[in-house]
Amino acid sequence: MSTPTILRGIAWNHTRGFTSVVATAQRFEELHPDVSIVWDKRSLQSFADASLAQLAAQFDLIIMDHPHTALAATEGLLLPFEDFLPAEFLADQAANSVGGSHQSYRFKGKQWTLATDAATPIATWRPDLIEKYKLTLPQTWEEVIELARRGFVTVSAFPIDVLMHSYMFSAALGHKPFSSGCVAPDDALTNALAEIHKLVALCDPTCLGRNPIRTHEWMSQADDPRAAYCPFAYGYSNYSRPRFAKYLLRAGGLVTFNGRRLRSTLGGAGVAVSSQTKNPRSAMDFAQFTASPETQKGIYFQGGGQPGHRAAWLDESVNAASNNFFRDTLQTLDEALLRPQFPDYMNFQDAGTPVAHDCIAGKTKPVDAARELNRLYRAALTQHH
Repeated sequence: MSTPTILRGIAWNHTRGFTSVVATAQRFEELHPDVSIVWDKRSLQSFADASLAQLAAQFDLIIMDHPHTALAATEGLLLPFEDFLPAEFLADQAANSVGGSHQSYRFKGKQWTLATDAATPIATWRPDLIEKYKLTLPQTWEEVIELARRGFVTVSAFPIDVLMHSYMFSAALGHKPFSSGCVAPDDALTNALAEIHKLVALCDPTCLGRNPIRTHEWMSQADDPRAAYCPFAYGYSNYSRPRFAKYLLRAGGLVTFNGRRLRSTLGGAGVAVSSQTKNPRSAMDFAQFTASPETQKGIYFQGGGQPGHRAAWLDESVNAASNNFFRDTLQTLDEALLRPQFPDYMNFQDAGTPVAHDCIAGKTKPVDAARELNRLYRAALTQHH
């Protein structure tokens, strides 16, 4: 008997991020009895900021998010998919991207990660509470603020989320983030931070410590009027699936601001292959299997995953099993903003996160936070130039 090929993978600690790839790996092993895949998991926070160099040294397969792509490619940490997978497969991935998901993992003309998971901040609400308190779902930002005043709103105001929301409001104020060598002009970024602070000041202060997972867990368990509506948090289809949590959440698009729909900042995740793997062929085959439309619509979604392939977002059975989560939020994904791609972007994100959060928590003035964020961004931008 030949010794089996053992692949090690690292995912993140939620049903969406972990059991999805475990289920997919189990099926892959059944189809390839000579391969064994062992998955570890890390927290959502370390998913956002763990060192890819360390992960690439330990694991064959890495579930990662796209702001790490430029640095990983520059440092040679990952294998490019063009060297292993058919051009037709990669063309299908590009043609069936949800928003900019596929593109977000491209750098210098190569594909470094396959977009197996797509997410952006969307609106969620509790149908039972909306009905109980006879509420109307807000359509505008003013209506969100009014609903918050009445005590029916929560929001994900965790440090990293606040920074992402600041991009969204900068765009809403008419300034495409990062288009002119800064996050947005100082005055626009000041106003963006002030809008987020306005909302958070009307919500329970505990939301300042809740990431999207904790926000959705709280909303789907709490007997609390404030769980009625969340205007934006990175979406998790799990909470829109029957019997996943105590109370079901419905999901939909973002409200308008100054007459235009808000555009949130794209997140999501993808599967990458370490350049240090001893088994590149098996790792690439697993990545292709996971990203393929049939797996995405089937075992990946059924295992709790939030697919990255457009065919799954449009699939009847996927939508039937998730209260139309995917169909109802697809436009928001398609309109989502992309973070810039340059090797030092993550240094800016790590340094900028507490600056934005202190401002939203009322510890610093929006005008000072905006100036500091732009200073940090310009510093990161000049690192590799």
